[in-house]
Amino acid sequence: MIGDSMELEELIKKVTLKDLRTEAKKHGIPTACRTKIDIAKDIPRKALEKLVSK
Repeated sequence: MIGDSMELEELIKKVTLKDLRTEAKKHGIPTACRTKIDIAKDIPRKALEKLVSK
């Protein structure tokens, strides 16, 4: 679990909050009053990896 959160933190450093919010809205995930890490935890892993590869 700790390794996953460290890896997740590395991934979100490469993505903007605007891009994360846009992707979250596509998946029906609320984004108000949430941090990048909170949003990233709820987004499907493949979608997050796709954002990073942009």
